[in-house]
Amino acid sequence: MRHSFAPMTQSLPDQLRATVRFLGRILGDVIRAEDGEAVFSQIEEIRQASVGFHREGTPEAARLMAERLEGLSLPDTVRFAHSFAVFLQITNIAEDQIQRRRGRAGDARHDTLAGALRTLKGDGIDTKQVVELLRGALIAPVITAHPSEVRRKSVLDRQSAIAHDLDAFDHARSEGERAAIERELVRQMSIFWRTRLLRNVRIAVADEIENAVSYFDRSFLAELPRLYAHWREVLATDELPSFLRVGSWVGGDRDGNPYVTAQVMRHALVRQSRAALRMYLERIHALGAELSMSADLAEVTPELQALADGSHDESPHRADEPYRRALTGVYARLAASYGDLTGEAAPRPSPKGAEPYAGPEALKADLQTVLDSLVQKHGPAFEAGPLPDLIRAVDVFGFHLATLDMRQNSAVHARVVGELLKVAGVCADYEALDEAARCELLTKELSHGRLLASPYADYADETRRELETLAMAAEIKRRYGPEAIRTYIVSNTQSVSDLLEVYLLLKEVGLYRPGDPPQAEIFAEPLFETIEDLRAASKTMARYLSLPLIRRLLAPQGMQEVMIGYSDSNKDGSYLTSTWELHKASRALCAVVGGEGLRLQLFHGRGGAVGRGGGSSFEALLAQPQGTVHGRIRITEQGEVVANKYADPEIARQSLETLTAGVVLTSLRKQAADELAAPHSKAMDALARTAMGAYRALVYDTPGFVDYFYAATPISEIADLNIGSRPTSRQPTRSIQGLRAIPWVFSWSQSRAMVPGWFGFGSAVAKGGVSMAQLRELNEVWPFFHSTLANMEMVLAKSDLAIAGRYAGLVEDRALADHVFGEIRAEWQRTHDALLEITGQSQLLEKNPDLAAVIRSRLPYIDPLNHLQIELIRRRRRGDADEAVREGIHLTINGVAAGLRNTG
Repeated sequence: MRHSFAPMTQSLPDQLRATVRFLGRILGDVIRAEDGEAVFSQIEEIRQASVGFHREGTPEAARLMAERLEGLSLPDTVRFAHSFAVFLQITNIAEDQIQRRRGRAGDARHDTLAGALRTLKGDGIDTKQVVELLRGALIAPVITAHPSEVRRKSVLDRQSAIAHDLDAFDHARSEGERAAIERELVRQMSIFWRTRLLRNVRIAVADEIENAVSYFDRSFLAELPRLYAHWREVLATDELPSFLRVGSWVGGDRDGNPYVTAQVMRHALVRQSRAALRMYLERIHALGAELSMSADLAEVTPELQALADGSHDESPHRADEPYRRALTGVYARLAASYGDLTGEAAPRPSPKGAEPYAGPEALKADLQTVLDSLVQKHGPAFEAGPLPDLIRAVDVFGFHLATLDMRQNSAVHARVVGELLKVAGVCADYEALDEAARCELLTKELSHGRLLASPYADYADETRRELETLAMAAEIKRRYGPEAIRTYIVSNTQSVSDLLEVYLLLKEVGLYRPGDPPQAEIFAEPLFETIEDLRAASKTMARYLSLPLIRRLLAPQGMQEVMIGYSDSNKDGSYLTSTWELHKASRALCAVVGGEGLRLQLFHGRGGAVGRGGGSSFEALLAQPQGTVHGRIRITEQGEVVANKYADPEIARQSLETLTAGVVLTSLRKQAADELAAPHSKAMDALARTAMGAYRALVYDTPGFVDYFYAATPISEIADLNIGSRPTSRQPTRSIQGLRAIPWVFSWSQSRAMVPGWFGFGSAVAKGGVSMAQLRELNEVWPFFHSTLANMEMVLAKSDLAIAGRYAGLVEDRALADHVFGEIRAEWQRTHDALLEITGQSQLLEKNPDLAAVIRSRLPYIDPLNHLQIELIRRRRRGDADEAVREGIHLTINGVAAGLRNTG
């Protein structure tokens, strides 16, 4: 054999290098075998030239790499882009394999629940306090369909197969076993090499639903119950509630997506329910095969006997097998539920007719009857295993699998409510009313039972669609249970009326009911997104919660959730300003909501890129303001991050454990250092104000900046990618304000300028009036500031202003290009120098050599793709309509995204 993996005692870069070399050698063998030595040699020459350039950095090395790239024909260019994109994908596979290995260190890691317990013990906090926290906790990653994931599901499946074989190779015990696995790796790599990386049609919402369900099916359904079983051991408790759950926006997020309709939302729940119930049916069938105990040899509880007798299983083969008879009845009832909820027969239909379960609680009760009998009559060996895991799964996932959030823009609600009020003769022009008058009118309408909508009225299409969607939400909750939909998120919340409008619409379908107290089955939730809205958030919520109607409505649940948006606040005001305003808003909201006797639950709308709140979730949690988490948090998982965290079951389990450990630590640990935030708030205010001024001067006040952005990034080409159902812009006009934050960040990442992840910080340090001594102290003692700089440092390390300058060369107005890029380059240098001075480093990531080595190892494969992308974009914009040019551009976008990993 030509390979043995590096041992765990070696550094991460050495392990990564060895694993990448192994997979690269297999890919090379596949290319040689299928495309010939000449093709392999051509690709290898460019690879070596690029590696040489990064190693030496000499003009001669740069010239050699440029010659190799310029000498490619168009077909060769497309093939080369495909090959480097594939190589970067297998680099990700290798990196994930090392993460799996390190994860197997288990509870020795600091970012596990056991690690959190060790840390808290040092603060005098014991396990009982952790268990008490978790009794009232909610931790929920929420899967969204935001389009920065450029990989097809077929590609993800192939990567998963290669990763499985690589892991098997890692565990092989003999040379013969390794040889057999390597042959399988060659086969899978050959399939991957010939798999189309790009979608040839635009993805639809139904495809996004399938993708989301594939993650639930592959990772969450199996791994979450096992994780709970492990935590019961770690916490030494038999009473651990299901605090970790999963949410989804896919099929419920209508904000700016006209393709999310009532029928699409129903389809999302059908697919989710199908996945959950199929797993339950498979597990019950397997348990029926396993639990063969005979009544002649073992006793059962009266409850189990009644369940067996009630199954009406008359098979003579099971006459003396009460557990099998009981599970036959359970299976038959669940199969009937499957038919009702999915509209199709169960995969393995039951021969017996049965009454479907009214809901998951009834199923869980029957399964618990079986478990109680096993434990009582056969001992504690049955307290763990497939049946307790199944009961936990039913408790976590119910019949709905993931709780679906609804989301729509406040402007839509205002128009719909306005039309309903006008047609009903209540108010001729609702939108002309001031805020006080709106709130008075809405509160009055919410106090009585009269409905506004009439089946005989002729409403606008928008109003009709919204009413149909709300009616479907009511139907979904009735069929799939109360947890199927709990929250209605209001994008662009700016006033109290924005939230009251939602309750008025929910009232039309019976999801809000007037009374004393009033009741709601779905709760309105504000989303504060822009800098201005974040600054006003606490005042908006104070006015909202001061309404007697709202206090009575929220009193039974004792909680108000608020969503804060990282993406639009960044696009609005710069990375540093957004980060600080989110931090301040969290504190202020906690005080306001707590002052009304309610708990605040924050929902963090984070993306994959640092410019959209990305970076380490664990470190981000530790940096949260004291008192703002307290065991309850929801966090969006978006774009390529979903696949990075949850495509592989083992990595999914690590990611979920890390999330939980971070929540427990930030909720309970002593945060004396965080108290220093108050004296330093003035300094942060000055920094944020200066950063925002510099950022807005560039992005919003520079004449022609929009033209520069559209020319100097691949934004137009990204809009042409088939990676999402949602349009890239909220408005048909070309403006930064109307552009969605995701393609905004994605475009800057592709061009390697990465402006949203750092711009403004250098000016803030230079002109903000904060001393270097104070900045260094902030970095030393304040987790928030340290985490902010760490994320920014990673972005700076992945950026490349020389490549960004070549993208600037695509701008036809040279004076505009020189001015804007000159500002970007100067600010990058200021930011770079300031960060090094604050952190006491001589180069970026000097104190994080593992991350530095990982990034450095990718650059020789990313940079050539950027260079080819620039030339192909230039050709296409000059009118070359050859489909190969378009394909080449999209392949380079695919490859660069794969190499950077957190691009959107």
